[in-house]
Amino acid sequence: MDDAAIGITRGPADTVLPPAPDDWQVALAAAEAEPPERRRGALAAVAGRHPTYLEAWAGLSESARDPVEAYAYARVGYHRGLDALRANGWRGTGYVRFAHPSNLGFLRSLQALAHLARALGETDEAERCELFLRQLDPTWRGGEPHTSLTDR
Repeated sequence: MDDAAIGITRGPADTVLPPAPDDWQVALAAAEAEPPERRRGALAAVAGRHPTYLEAWAGLSESARDPVEAYAYARVGYHRGLDALRANGWRGTGYVRFAHPSNLGFLRSLQALAHLARALGETDEAERCELFLRQLDPTWRGGEPHTSLTDR
């Protein structure tokens, strides 16, 4: 029997989103380098030019002026991310791990959504998002990327 004919799997496959084009990444890096008082506007310009760029939505959520604005940006990043995952073969099962840099925009948005939902009193949504993060990447350990927003 030919060993090559045996397909051994070790669980669900990882879905890895393709990296953003280089010019998008350059624009995002420039926006993130802006001083705090101009950063949000610069990130909004990047998201406006490239509305499918998940890292831009995650960055907007992290630089928002208040928790409600941050929640809205995180939700956009999350839903755009689901669209991107489906377009890249994800069918609702399998891993989407933090270890793959191109997945970070989606995962940061989902993590922010979990944290911000909790901060806004949406406990059920926060728990669903946290469970989803653990299902997508069992190595996820949580974290609170928006602590400064909830301290206002």
